[in-house]
Amino acid sequence: MAKESILVVEDEADIRELLKYNLTKEGYRVTCAASGEEALKISQSFTPDLVLLDLMLPGVDGLEVCRRFKREAHTRQIPIVMITAKGEEADIVIGLELGADDYVTKPFSVRVLLARLRAALRRHGLEPPPETAPLTIHGLAIHPGRHEVWIEDSQVELTATEFRLLHFLVRRPGWVFTRSQIVDAIHGEDYPVSERSIDVQIVGLRKKLGDCGKYLETIRGVGYRFKD
Repeated sequence: MAKESILVVEDEADIRELLKYNLTKEGYRVTCAASGEEALKISQSFTPDLVLLDLMLPGVDGLEVCRRFKREAHTRQIPIVMITAKGEEADIVIGLELGADDYVTKPFSVRVLLARLRAALRRHGLEPPPETAPLTIHGLAIHPGRHEVWIEDSQVELTATEFRLLHFLVRRPGWVFTRSQIVDAIHGEDYPVSERSIDVQIVGLRKKLGDCGKYLETIRGVGYRFKD
């Protein structure tokens, strides 16, 4: 049974109780807040292992709660999974850029939600591998020191940008990154390139990776991730 603590921030009482019931049933220790103000107050004396955060809150909204959690030293490392409504793609992007880990869209499947929470907690418990550490996933092997990518016994020829892009996503399997985050990671901040150039790089990567290309997933309206 799980032992982690989760702070549920949701203003709708029925959804809040549904989440509390299902999370408690899974063994999580659950604390609930009905507003952003309450969540921020709770965080002053309680540090949860994960925050499940509705974006559409009265008063201090979810994005502001996320911003403040990521600004404070004692809450900065807490993974945040956002709960969003359909049509909130812009807010999802902002939330991810603020440091949120993932999101689920209402109406959501409880099973999918639980899987997302477990994945976020699992990722949070592991430090990303060093930049120079070899990586192996889904039959794909990346050797940063040699700047090589292999699928079984065949080497894949990639451009320098394609290699950096693939390596960046594979180091955090399952994490969703916006196009601007990817541009900053592989080119550096303020690099004069269109975010849409990432789409072109992804298309090229998928072709070169063959069957492994299916693990480069497009998250509509948000960005990309490498499936874990």
